[in-house]
Amino acid sequence: MRSFPKIDAHVHYNCEDNGLLKLAKKYGYSLLSINTEVPEFPSLEKQKNIAQKHRRSSKRDFFYATTVSTKNIFNEEWAKKTIEKIKQDHSAGAVGVKFWKNIGMSIQCDDGSFLMLDSEKFKPVFHYLEDNDITVLGHQGEPKNCWLPINEMTVKSDRDYFTEHPQYHMYLHDEYPGYWEHIEARDQILEIHNNLKFVGLHLASLEWNLDEVTKRLVKYSNLAVDLAERFSHLYYHAARNRKEVIDFFHRFQDRIIYGTDIIYNPDDKPESIFKNLKSRWETHWLFLSSKQKMTSPEIDKSFKGLDLPSSILEKIYRINALNWYQIESF
Repeated sequence: MRSFPKIDAHVHYNCEDNGLLKLAKKYGYSLLSINTEVPEFPSLEKQKNIAQKHRRSSKRDFFYATTVSTKNIFNEEWAKKTIEKIKQDHSAGAVGVKFWKNIGMSIQCDDGSFLMLDSEKFKPVFHYLEDNDITVLGHQGEPKNCWLPINEMTVKSDRDYFTEHPQYHMYLHDEYPGYWEHIEARDQILEIHNNLKFVGLHLASLEWNLDEVTKRLVKYSNLAVDLAERFSHLYYHAARNRKEVIDFFHRFQDRIIYGTDIIYNPDDKPESIFKNLKSRWETHWLFLSSKQKMTSPEIDKSFKGLDLPSSILEKIYRINALNWYQIESF
């Protein structure tokens, strides 16, 4: 790997073991861990405490983003208490605030409708974040494959996952909001809060079509995207039109952020997590930096790496995370 320092700006480092930090240092990475309200993760308080511990011990190599808790979200005091918590977490070093897909995909109002990101409930929180120049990390919806039949899905991991978990396969559940409802709710936030720094995680949930990502990046100058857990979709695009993918990275070189979405929970086996992460770092780097012919179990066709220049690679792997998350000041 080339010598400039890198940031994996999308991990979920949910245990106190410092082995992942040691591995990252060996490979020349800093880490940005994102607290998230996933039921299988430790509590949000525990995630925050772990993140702050790693931050204190590895100041130059570890950063973290906090998240909003949706507990008691229909309480009249929710927004006020949420803003106060954001203030505290930001003062303690958090570089952004995560809004997760449970907003739109699981929380229901009294009338049975789903609470979406553009609900009035979130209005004061987004105003506060915009006024105080605090970056939002947004994961809205799922890959569009989630709303397609299994045999129409574009990558193997999605076919496997939704075959094994039909309860999460939205194609089978018309009672849930459709794919575009999630996208439109997120776009409405970008429209209203046009000075709000917003990182659309997972290629802004538009991984299926780079033209759709392009439309948003052109329309909303306050939007960036990260690549976490969407490299399989980039391989799919590169196998069909490599030039389109290369042009996308050149055009938006200041607004694309590298991340893996690796998860390290307390009950995970470290050896397995470390092996997985090393494989991702090495394969992603090969894809982005070389023109080598590659294959992936995710797709049927072979593809070539993008062979991006060092100036763009350094932006994707480091500079853009520093700028969009404003982490130079910590």
